[in-house]
Amino acid sequence: MRNQGIGSWPARRNRRTPRRTALRYEGRALDYAALHDRCTRLAHVLRDAGVGRGDRVAFLGPNHPAYLETLFAAGLLGAVFVPLNARLTVPELLHQLADSGSGVLVHARQPEGRVAELAAGAGPAAVLAVEAGPGLPYEELLAAAGTDPLDEEVGHQDVCLIMYTSGTTGRAKGAVLTHGNILWNSLNVLVDSDLAGDEVALVAAPLFHTGALNMSCLPTLLKGGTVLLESSFDPGRSLELIERHRVSCMFGVPTMYDAMTAAPGWASADLSSLRMLLCGGAPVPSRTAHAYLERGLAFVQGYGMTEAAPGALILGRADSLDHAGSAGVPHFFTDVRVLLPSGEEAAPHQKGEVVVAGPNVTPGYWNLPEETAAAFLDGGRFRSGDVAVVDADGYVHLVDRLKDMIISGGENIYPAEVEDALLRHPAVAEAAVIGVPDPKWGEVGRAVVVPRPGAEVTGEQLIAHLEGRLARYKIPKSVVLVTELPRNASGKLLKGPIRARHGSAP
Repeated sequence: MRNQGIGSWPARRNRRTPRRTALRYEGRALDYAALHDRCTRLAHVLRDAGVGRGDRVAFLGPNHPAYLETLFAAGLLGAVFVPLNARLTVPELLHQLADSGSGVLVHARQPEGRVAELAAGAGPAAVLAVEAGPGLPYEELLAAAGTDPLDEEVGHQDVCLIMYTSGTTGRAKGAVLTHGNILWNSLNVLVDSDLAGDEVALVAAPLFHTGALNMSCLPTLLKGGTVLLESSFDPGRSLELIERHRVSCMFGVPTMYDAMTAAPGWASADLSSLRMLLCGGAPVPSRTAHAYLERGLAFVQGYGMTEAAPGALILGRADSLDHAGSAGVPHFFTDVRVLLPSGEEAAPHQKGEVVVAGPNVTPGYWNLPEETAAAFLDGGRFRSGDVAVVDADGYVHLVDRLKDMIISGGENIYPAEVEDALLRHPAVAEAAVIGVPDPKWGEVGRAVVVPRPGAEVTGEQLIAHLEGRLARYKIPKSVVLVTELPRNASGKLLKGPIRARHGSAP
């Protein structure tokens, strides 16, 4: 094959394991032969609509087989896939459609009127409706499409997709990921996580974020396993699916795993088939880790970013106890260093910025040369903006985001450390720490806390809980109790809205 990109994966799997189940979705199963056939047909549909090398094809919707079919079909043509976050507002989506220059929009399960508004505002040349709504009928087009093999010349350096970053601050940027970026990230997962050919991976986290797509879904398909795809996450249903389909692998963020432990069926659920719990998006709180350890399960924790496709560091199951609290060591084909502002390597236990290099790291941001240049050091090392220390054994411990650091009386306070201490209180469900102005110290910490359902706790009690656990300057000077904290679709706390709401009020 001339196509070395991921668009060729269904064809390559078809010639090796055509009858093995590739996808399960809402009671329907697709083997690799059927997946290859549908992706080929869709590629013909897209080509007939004028899509060629370098053109952008967007997908909007929850997890759905059509998401993967569109990704692979675009890859067959050398086109660029643009996954859109289905939870965004119309203006946010219009920005991404216009910014990427997408000429085709494939959509599934969208609210009435939304796609028409997008089509009118962004003007894609073609709209395909997977199940219902405005646009050309997806299934009818596939049924009538050609099945002749397609083998465009696609190399590892060619752009595979544009994935817009979470945008916790400012407008989201389109991170460019090449076919090589995604391949090398998948190889990292296969080497470091030991995915098997008979893996059954539950993917309920949204595919429009790189964790679920590139750390679980695509590596499983590359290896020839089965992806059990859910349109959305439901903790009780997830427990049921694990038992019914003998799920062996799952990817999620800590809030998802916490929700499963709180589901009514947790205590009686048969989890004996699970051998790998992949977790990303945020560090695993110690109470979450212990809840699963009590069931004989340990997490494979990861640290990464969209720009690294996303894997940078990994902490395997064997290290989850001896190196608890660590983000792990670099993935096999990825290099991670912690650097001081001078550019020198940080000494053990000295705080510095995490920089990442390797074949999985983005070449830059879509149409943003200045932002791309600012994101890299000489030698192609990507600046993460995260603060970390490396211990004597070489394990990296994330401290916080550079932009979230609080400077109080000349002392640096890293909110993640304080948040972790707050989460150790039995009455605390969620916690965020922000800086607020102070006439004496310049800035002090404020804790914004969501109590557990039914729990009663006061700010004074929480501050007393931190006494002796943290240095006095790290302890927040005030506590605000709230019913919920804003998070983005990948589960990350949105510090911007938290600061806007609770950062100035007394």
